[in-house]
Amino acid sequence: MKPSIDASFALKQTQQTPQMSSREKEALKQSCEDFEAIFIDTLFKAMRKTVGDNELFPKSSAEKMYEEMLDTEMAQQIAQKQSMGLANQIYQQVQKNITSKK
Repeated sequence: MKPSIDASFALKQTQQTPQMSSREKEALKQSCEDFEAIFIDTLFKAMRKTVGDNELFPKSSAEKMYEEMLDTEMAQQIAQKQSMGLANQIYQQVQKNITSKK
């Protein structure tokens, strides 16, 4: 006894790609932008470490804190404006992986 399989139905099922909801897409996009902001902030911190301290005018703890806050805000703005494009690349890759696994 051989089971009957509708070939056209099976073909349609394999060709359908599941879609993410708009809420999931927005959450993924925000996560990618947040990751890019963290990455850029890390780059800024690394660049600041390469600049030597001025022994004549040492930085106060308030000035160091201000620079860290400034770097973090600039990194967030750069990520939101997509000037590096890293978030978009991560978004496309992750979305492709998610939809292929659903």
